Amino acid sequence: MFTDANSATPSSSTQSSSTAIVFEDHQLDVAIHKAQDKLLSLQDKRGYWVFDLEADCTIPAEYIMMMHYLDDIDEVLQAKIANFLRARQSADGSYPLFTHGQGDISCSVKVYYALKMSGDSIDASHMVNLRRYILAQGGAAKANVFTRIALAIFQQLPWRGVPFIPPEIMLFPKWFPFHLDKVSYWSRTVMVPLFILCTFKATAKNPNNVSILELFVTHPDEEQHYFPERTVLNKFFLGLDKLGRIVEPFIPAKIHQKAIDKARDWIIERLNGEDGLGCIFPAMVNAYESLMLFGFPKDHEYVATARKAIDKLLVIKEHEAFCQPCVSPVWDTGLTALALQEVDKVGNAESLNKAYDWLKSVQLSDEPGDWRISKPDLAGGGWAFQYANPHYPDVDDTAVVGFAMADSNLSGLDESIHRATHWIEGMQSKNGGYGAFDVDNTYYYLNEIPFADHGALLDPPTADVSARCAMLMARVIKDGHESYRPALQRTINYLRSEQEKDGSWFGRWGTNYVYGTWSVLLGLEQTDLAKTDSMYVNAVKYLKSVQREDGGWGEDNYSFHDTSYSGKYHFSTAFQTAWAVLGLMAAGEGHSPEVKAGIDFILRSQQADGVWDDPCFTAPGFPRVFYLKYHGYDKFFPLWALARYRNELKL
Repeated sequence: MFTDANSATPSSSTQSSSTAIVFEDHQLDVAIHKAQDKLLSLQDKRGYWVFDLEADCTIPAEYIMMMHYLDDIDEVLQAKIANFLRARQSADGSYPLFTHGQGDISCSVKVYYALKMSGDSIDASHMVNLRRYILAQGGAAKANVFTRIALAIFQQLPWRGVPFIPPEIMLFPKWFPFHLDKVSYWSRTVMVPLFILCTFKATAKNPNNVSILELFVTHPDEEQHYFPERTVLNKFFLGLDKLGRIVEPFIPAKIHQKAIDKARDWIIERLNGEDGLGCIFPAMVNAYESLMLFGFPKDHEYVATARKAIDKLLVIKEHEAFCQPCVSPVWDTGLTALALQEVDKVGNAESLNKAYDWLKSVQLSDEPGDWRISKPDLAGGGWAFQYANPHYPDVDDTAVVGFAMADSNLSGLDESIHRATHWIEGMQSKNGGYGAFDVDNTYYYLNEIPFADHGALLDPPTADVSARCAMLMARVIKDGHESYRPALQRTINYLRSEQEKDGSWFGRWGTNYVYGTWSVLLGLEQTDLAKTDSMYVNAVKYLKSVQREDGGWGEDNYSFHDTSYSGKYHFSTAFQTAWAVLGLMAAGEGHSPEVKAGIDFILRSQQADGVWDDPCFTAPGFPRVFYLKYHGYDKFFPLWALARYRNELKL
């Protein structure tokens, strides 16, 4: 412990310090064991962990709309979803995309429609306030493309209010400026069935004839500004959109049918059983509805299975229900394993072995996958984010799971680790970074097409994913596999180029600069880069500069909209505080007062059941347009931080 420099015996102050440290150790141990025991109790008997994944109110509203599209309405379920929606309305009547966020017109329009479908009177106070907000934003005509497509399907606005996305896109050559291979996996899986819905001008059954014309400032038939011009390139694409509508009637029927058939075959190949097309709700619903437009009856295996996949996303409670955008068992299991390994690798070996046995069973190999288009000769070895999504292994998940396995010191994992690392090395983009699902998916001009008003059409390399790839490669190099060093060095160079002026890194898949900075520091820690390197030094300065007075950290999703909100929030959260202190400890700051204050905040905010309860959303699905709340983040990240701090104290 500490000693008085001027005395051979411990001073009274030293005795007090020693007592405080002993007390701190005891408090840490109690908190760690409570959190660990709770987390272990949540492990599925098959070995994995999976926590609820919540999106904004758009997806639950879309589930209600899907039931009315089909005239297949479960009144009890609809009432529970409506309860969920009403409980999340903001004070100004709107619906935001994340906790404490500003209202979003597109989300608000869909929620209004869903609640009206559920039987809510337009004269009810919550509906009046919601309608007032929507009209103040310019009305439903100002909603985004996806919302306008839904409204066209329900005959609430004309089809000219949606982009021209013909099935002939399926026939475009690879050299053409727009091609499916040039957009992200989520864009592909959503778009292809949308080609069919728009081509056939799908019409909802809407059995109760629910209309929302009261949400339009100008009558939909008279609205002229569905596609505002943003940039010169955007104007060019709008011109192509108009030209396409003119040319469409002259496309030979044989070519048109060939395109439809190719879209159908593309969808069927990727239906993915009860896990669904792309394992994401929008693609799954679009595929389900498009299958019936192809002529498959409701009881056909494809259609019935597609519906089962959608319904497996539901979270149904006594009084409320919501629909998840997808599920996250591989991601949750990999991160939980890392937390438990930090606590006690030996003591938790039984639970960890069960987890890794399950993970090995779902590791991908040489299955067909869209990533093979750019890497046809690369052997498989990745993991998906979900239970089964073989066409779309996730680079981020693969790096996390591969590293967790390598860090576990457990036997029987070498083959999985090296297959994963080899796949990761092969998925590197030209700039040294890594995207989440594809290589060099950087056709930025495509974000200007009318369909892409969400600005999330692509999957370019990002610092957070790249950092975890560096973390895995560096860890495997420590075990003597030097062949990965050139790829690792390219990734380090990429991360250096991506560091912001204030020392932070942008967090594409978590909120936001705190998440990005934590991600990179954990990756760098595994490398042989000196802690005196400017990347470390500047990152530490950033994290310390945004620490809150209560000792914690918190960052609003609004930092994706305005960088002046970097590292700032209304309050501290346990999971973001965990990210910050883990990042600082990775940078060699384990004994700093800032880390101690962060740990104290985590200890103070722990619940009686051993975990934490942060009410805010934790990550973007797509920055600025779609956000997520991982219900596991406030369970495993704080535990990880407490255990790492306890281990730092013992060094």
